[in-house]
Amino acid sequence: MAGATHLYAIAIGSNRAHGRFGRPQGVVEAAIARLDEEFGLFDASPIILNAAHGPAGRDFANAVALVESDDSPLDVLRKLKGMERDFGRRGGMRWGPRVLDLDLVLWSGGRFRSRQLNVPHAQLVRRSFVLQPLAAIAPGWRIKGSLTARHLAERLARRAPRR
Repeated sequence: MAGATHLYAIAIGSNRAHGRFGRPQGVVEAAIARLDEEFGLFDASPIILNAAHGPAGRDFANAVALVESDDSPLDVLRKLKGMERDFGRRGGMRWGPRVLDLDLVLWSGGRFRSRQLNVPHAQLVRRSFVLQPLAAIAPGWRIKGSLTARHLAERLARRAPRR
């Protein structure tokens, strides 16, 4: 894989303030800037605000960034986990509040499976807070067979209960 440049879709989320970057939206903006420094930013979606899922408690700011890298998916994952630690993320409750959450959800190499990582992300097709921003910047990215990010985002939006 050395020398092959791949495109990676990174889901970004925050629902806790950071001492330096402020509210979750500022954390997501800072994370996008850091992804650009670390990998080379290809594109980034608008930031959207979403209700918390599970026991997280607070609403989330979410976005998706597309980055380019010669690194393998596992190497990208290691760098993402290091960035989370740099932003103050600590281990704890699954689905709990977090300063920064970075998930490698897609890569241009197709499927990748290991004990540490599954790409595409196992929950991607159920997460409108990832599909919506992904569809804004990569609407034609095929995720599941012939289904694209835009198609899956629209499908989830139709299923969403009306408020």
